[in-house]
Amino acid sequence: MSENVKVKFAMVLSRKDQKKPAQVAKYVPKLSEAKRVEIEQKKNVMLLVENLMEREEATFKMIIDCLYDVGSVNLINKKFRVRPLNRIMKLIARLSKPSFKAIAFYWVKKNTPELITDWLLGKVKF
Repeated sequence: MSENVKVKFAMVLSRKDQKKPAQVAKYVPKLSEAKRVEIEQKKNVMLLVENLMEREEATFKMIIDCLYDVGSVNLINKKFRVRPLNRIMKLIARLSKPSFKAIAFYWVKKNTPELITDWLLGKVKF
């Protein structure tokens, strides 16, 4: 009897005895013309913003530099009210600025085109 069970189980797993091949449902969404144009234009805007990032690299680095100066001073003044500790933290912030700029520019270059594109498209959608 145990052989019968094994044979029946093997028949269920095997597709050799079945005549029809397995049906695989293919889901191919049909996009409307407007949706297809929107996706294409989003890609175009993203390419333009990436191109802008490449051409204006120095400008973006200067923006990061200014934001770091203002942000680090404000954060240190808010978190460290004791004067000697405040000065030490500002010195540390000045020394870590070059490494922060490199990391921040890498992040900006990687993420900004998509963020700006999504923001712009959000402004024109109703």
